[in-house]
Amino acid sequence: MATVTARATRAVDASPDRVLAFLSDYRESRPRILTDNFSAYRVESGGHGQGTVIGYHFAAGGRERDYRLSVEADAGGLLERDQLSSYVSHWTVAPDASGSQVTLEASWQGAGGIGGVFERTFAPLGLRRIFGEMLDKLAAAVSA
Repeated sequence: MATVTARATRAVDASPDRVLAFLSDYRESRPRILTDNFSAYRVESGGHGQGTVIGYHFAAGGRERDYRLSVEADAGGLLERDQLSSYVSHWTVAPDASGSQVTLEASWQGAGGIGGVFERTFAPLGLRRIFGEMLDKLAAAVSA
């Protein structure tokens, strides 16, 4: 099994502190940037940053699955680890001349064989598009 990685980055016209505060708010702010691929989004515990646990159903590319993510804060970002699989997403917020550079990267242990070849080829493309939409919504929300 090989690691599969998807990544998208956007410049955001807001300070890193403002962006991180928005991303850390899993109750009010975070649902505003989710795409139609997400359903049944819920905060199971916490709600702000470190220690929060969220769940949702995700559907894309003919595949569907449930996630239950535990949130960890790290320097300049948030790490979200799925309790049901090897999936990990990492939000990184770095200072930029016009505000912030925000990156959303996800990785997981992919399937083996021919299915794994297709997964490594196509899953990152689809997720990059979805992540790009989320980052666009984030930019609009924190710049408003």
